[in-house]
Amino acid sequence: MANWRRSLGDAFWHLDRTLGGQRRPTRVQKWVARHPIGAGLCVAVPFTLFCLLLSRADEPDDPLFAVFFGLAMGLVFALTAVSERLRQRRLRRLGIWDGS
Repeated sequence: MANWRRSLGDAFWHLDRTLGGQRRPTRVQKWVARHPIGAGLCVAVPFTLFCLLLSRADEPDDPLFAVFFGLAMGLVFALTAVSERLRQRRLRRLGIWDGS
């Protein structure tokens, strides 16, 4: 079981390197990695409000869909921010980036 996890992790990091994952992070990427919940909320709130505005035109009695959709989008962006944090941690460990 441990070998399976290791090979999955190796495949992920190989894909990351192929997509340019060993470049230094930008200012926005640094902020997102430091604040994954804030990044998720910065995406979730506008999407929720947008869906609420759309639901008022079609079905004014169903705001639960708008809240669920906004939270789902926020969760996706928060998980992406966590993966960026892992990428930056890996860059520091390999000595490619000093963390500043």
